[in-house]
Amino acid sequence: MKQIAVIGAGTMGNGIAHTFAQNGFKVNLIDISEASLEKGLSTISKNLDRMIAKEVINETDKAETLSNIATFLSIPEGVKQTDLVIEAATENIDLKLEIFKQLDEACAEETILATNTSSISITQIAAATSRPDKVIGMHFMNPVPIMKLVEVIRGYNTSDTVTETIMTLSADLGKTPVEVNDYPGFVANRILMPMINESIETLYNGVAGVFEIDTVMKLGMAHPMGPLQLADFIGLDVCLSILNVMYDGFKNPKYAPCPLLVNMVCAGKLGVKSGEGFYDYSESKKAETISIQFSK
Repeated sequence: MKQIAVIGAGTMGNGIAHTFAQNGFKVNLIDISEASLEKGLSTISKNLDRMIAKEVINETDKAETLSNIATFLSIPEGVKQTDLVIEAATENIDLKLEIFKQLDEACAEETILATNTSSISITQIAAATSRPDKVIGMHFMNPVPIMKLVEVIRGYNTSDTVTETIMTLSADLGKTPVEVNDYPGFVANRILMPMINESIETLYNGVAGVFEIDTVMKLGMAHPMGPLQLADFIGLDVCLSILNVMYDGFKNPKYAPCPLLVNMVCAGKLGVKSGEGFYDYSESKKAETISIQFSK
């Protein structure tokens, strides 16, 4: 397996492309926007520069990594003669189903189709294709080049052979693959999102402030960042979407999103990407200044 295609040049897509290219794979990075592709390549280049500054790689490594990436604006063109396609588009079920229908038509019969979804059913996505045995989840963590975990999710019909292939491939990337079954939220978000949601409920109910909640979890539970800071980093809209998927899937009220989270998303306060969430990022991308809404 040497030829990979990645659908989507956003945060996760360019991180996945970077990781494969740095490990010697040829990568076709596909997006509908030339501007998105240029931004994705720019991000990869900047991240490689950071690795050079830390003496993890050298300039030759950077040049080789970038030379392994080709860009495409068309799915049919970009997935020709690929061994594996990884979809990393927006977390929207209708969009993903449409993409997988296109992939099923455009890809060779033996091509494995993977999705980087963080919560949507692999089985449902696979049902949009004629090859459900070759559809699997590869849930990378952000930032992809650094984080070691790959959550490998088996759909109801995913074959043992495909699962073993993806587990081995993930290990070849220097990652630690963990095999899980296809239920809403899988493992990572089924555990993480209720914690984030409960942290927002704790703030909503006036138990403690943003700084206090995050400090308790960082110092008391040895978390590298507090849950509210992490929610800002992930994107509050993404957190809400995942909680809604789990709530719809389990019909259990413990997954119902906090009203404060819903209101913040409606107000466009999405975290780092919008410049404000629980923290204010107008002057720094670091979570140093509490949002004025919560600093009173």
